[in-house]
Amino acid sequence: MHLLMSVIAFVIVIAVCVVVHEYGHYITAKILGVQVHEFAFGMGPALLQRRDKNGMLWSLRAFPIGGFCRLAGMNEEDDGEKVIPGKGFNEQSAWKRFLILLNGSAFNILLAVFLMALYLWGNGILDMDSTKIGEIMPGFPSEIAGLRVGDEIQKVNGESVTRWREMSEKIRTEAAKNESVSLTVKRGDETLALTVNIPNNEEYGRPMLGVSPSYVRYGIFAAFRNSAGYIYRMTLMMLRGLAELVMGYQEADVTGPVGIASMSGHALHSGLWGFISFISIIALNLGILNLFPIPALDGGRILFVLLEMILRRRLPEKVENWIHTAGFVVLISLMILVTCKDVYNLFLTH
Repeated sequence: MHLLMSVIAFVIVIAVCVVVHEYGHYITAKILGVQVHEFAFGMGPALLQRRDKNGMLWSLRAFPIGGFCRLAGMNEEDDGEKVIPGKGFNEQSAWKRFLILLNGSAFNILLAVFLMALYLWGNGILDMDSTKIGEIMPGFPSEIAGLRVGDEIQKVNGESVTRWREMSEKIRTEAAKNESVSLTVKRGDETLALTVNIPNNEEYGRPMLGVSPSYVRYGIFAAFRNSAGYIYRMTLMMLRGLAELVMGYQEADVTGPVGIASMSGHALHSGLWGFISFISIIALNLGILNLFPIPALDGGRILFVLLEMILRRRLPEKVENWIHTAGFVVLISLMILVTCKDVYNLFLTH
């Protein structure tokens, strides 16, 4: 059952992220007047096909794993297809090709922002910007002292605290010095002074008051504003982590399709909102990583376009195609190795 859920979840995640990515290429190409041969939903043999009034082919294919956008003038023409003079991708100016290549990842990042905003609006997140209690853990000092859901801790041993992490660290530090900690608590219109005995918790290995933050849900505009900030911070964390990986400060922990499928299954099992936030994270990863200057990825193609704009000369098309083909072979090889590692780990944990 879990395997089936993982497969279904993986298909949904890849389909959503890849189709949105390819739509970014497609809509930018159409706006800039570049001919598009085909936009396909899924891979493999075509099940349904229809041409629109402009002669572009829309396809539904057998395997619902992503999709693709086939632009004219990229040496991917099928039998009988012709490139309208001046409409091929490789005939366009550098800035047009740059935007077409860039906007696949841009749409992934926009998808991440949209889904995270949906999550913040519909589900909400733990409010780490306040000290309001959202949950009292049974049997812990918080329950014994009479703390309630909705209480706001304002002072710890006489020192003001305004954010959850600050409050939590202060309580832990003070309890480690002396198990008896005084708290100033706001409850509605009342201000209470409580003394709480917080011994070291053997299970967690540190003093535990036994409270959790409250959830906060945002209005639609605030959700988008906070989502943009959240995605920005997550992007910086990703780039910082990759930089530390390159400099050897941390070991590589790469996950391939099998690992992502397993995580997708767990996310779907956690519920709709957990699954939506997971898709948002995968969309962001796909968008950012695809911009890396690696041959065969959009980032590799963008690098060649940028060099062309700087040097005002273009690398011979055959040479560029050879470099991208070699990069593609390397990427596929790496994916096979990572997939083997994921399968090994999967059997190891079972």
